[in-house]
Amino acid sequence: MGDLYQSYGEMAGGQIEGIDYQRIWRVSEVSTLLHLAIHGGGIETGTTELADAAAADIHDFYSLDAFKPAGSNGDLHITSTRYDEPQALAMAQAATHIVSWHGATGATAFTYLGGMDFNLRDQIGQCLKDAGFTVQLATEELNGNDPTNICNRTSRGKGVQLEISTTQRAAFFLNGDMTRANRKNTTAAFTAYVTAVKLGISKALVVAGAG
Repeated sequence: MGDLYQSYGEMAGGQIEGIDYQRIWRVSEVSTLLHLAIHGGGIETGTTELADAAAADIHDFYSLDAFKPAGSNGDLHITSTRYDEPQALAMAQAATHIVSWHGATGATAFTYLGGMDFNLRDQIGQCLKDAGFTVQLATEELNGNDPTNICNRTSRGKGVQLEISTTQRAAFFLNGDMTRANRKNTTAAFTAYVTAVKLGISKALVVAGAG
């Protein structure tokens, strides 16, 4: 089933910011790496919290955080190749590196690795694997290799896309409860996952000779 809206402008005309969703972001003074969660809040649950935690007070952070009634947040999904919200685009184009956080369906715990920044992708994947998480290269429909995907709209023309299964994301929150009220109650798995991604970023930037 396709998206209800084909652009952010269409979505903003049909939904009410502050009631149906919010845009949240932070711009770092010390980093040019951006953590994105364009399908955050109740769209692909847990991705806002993951991107926020990974960015911490070091990297840039952006999320479209949807909070419509349960079952309705999918209406706010705009596919990554058409995601043209101006603040997100400006931040993406100013970034040298992007990690874009997404949710995939799945009854087992896994992460699909995608995007065109193969060094960053592989370093993150190896660190996740070393931390005990199941990772695999994304299938074609989820591989994030389209140049128009917002994860690849960096100044370098490439980024990383993480597609995290429902079961894996549920493990990040107390009792597997991914309701908005409970998403502040994160588990040790949440911390371990974010720590592994941050380690992979550090290793990739060293390999690339970036600061």
